[in-house]
Amino acid sequence: MAETDFPAEIRALRATYLSIEQVSEVDKLIESIEDLSDQAGSPNLWDDPAAAQKVTSKLSHAQSKLEKLRTLESRIDDLEVLVELAQEEGDADSLAEAAKDLPALQKSLQDLEIVTLLAGEYDEREAVITIRSGAGGVDAADFAQMLLRMYLRWAERHGYPTAVLDTSYAEEAGLKSATFEVKVPYAFGTLSVEAGTHRLVRISPFDNQGRRQTSFAAVEVIPLIESTDSIEIPDNDIRVDVFRSSGPGGQSVNTTDSAVRLTHLPTGTVVSMQNEKSQIQNRAAAMRVLQSRLLLLKQAEENAQKKAMAGDVKASWGDQMRSYVLNPYQMVKDLRTEHEVGNAGAVLDGDIDDFIDAGIRWRADNRNAEKTP
Repeated sequence: MAETDFPAEIRALRATYLSIEQVSEVDKLIESIEDLSDQAGSPNLWDDPAAAQKVTSKLSHAQSKLEKLRTLESRIDDLEVLVELAQEEGDADSLAEAAKDLPALQKSLQDLEIVTLLAGEYDEREAVITIRSGAGGVDAADFAQMLLRMYLRWAERHGYPTAVLDTSYAEEAGLKSATFEVKVPYAFGTLSVEAGTHRLVRISPFDNQGRRQTSFAAVEVIPLIESTDSIEIPDNDIRVDVFRSSGPGGQSVNTTDSAVRLTHLPTGTVVSMQNEKSQIQNRAAAMRVLQSRLLLLKQAEENAQKKAMAGDVKASWGDQMRSYVLNPYQMVKDLRTEHEVGNAGAVLDGDIDDFIDAGIRWRADNRNAEKTP
């Protein structure tokens, strides 16, 4: 085994840390924590529970980020001291311990570096994710349900709160569509790299001849609207339909017309909500998601205009961004980043961090390439 070049490794760790610290703008981060702490200490904070939850969530996220920075800096210092003392005293066991700690410290820095790449206009927002079944019949509907479980399991692994807003069940099995929120800062920036068309290849459990089936599902990720966003929708631009919520197989889950469908007439955007208990709650949730979609649509139109003016339109997201192959072999592969793993079961159980990290780096590289003349 080659001997570890500790001086070079520690210099590399410090260089990475300093770049992260610079991008993180520590002074502004500390100011933000002080401001949010003042807001959190207000005696009237919980007069508005929704606003209070946002303040406390942002404060917790900022404090966690600062603590991670300080902890990593301390770990690098400790490693350097350990190596220096071990080398002076010829302590082979301590050097072996330092060599063992090195990969974990490198991984921690890489994880924090990913967060610094979330610098898009809406990256710090919470996220609303919609999954829709595509081509492939009942297999596609089942695949949509598999993806919903995958993302909810991913959020559960990280302790991120989620709320399923709407589920539209297919007749035989699976889902036509599902919409849910991930209620944590930077959820949009993190999960937006999951947007696109996902493909599943497997032996169909719904085919009595055991044939291999290819099916598709689409994932849409939008930032959650905030009260400060200037998206106003005239009442006459919206058609409101109410209907009875239903469960799997069309079974009614309640006896009142509490589900709400909003149609934005100028764009044709449709949002349905049925998982809240009352029509008023479903309408409020649907309006929030509709505003979020229109906000992202507005941004997309502005970006398209900017690219058209630049005269150089580059392809970014293709129709198909990831393949999940369960037969004749097991492989999940991202077609943009080339990242792939052989344990498809673990991925579908929510182990998607490596795919997300690779997607964030891929997106950052593409943004930098677009900025380069």
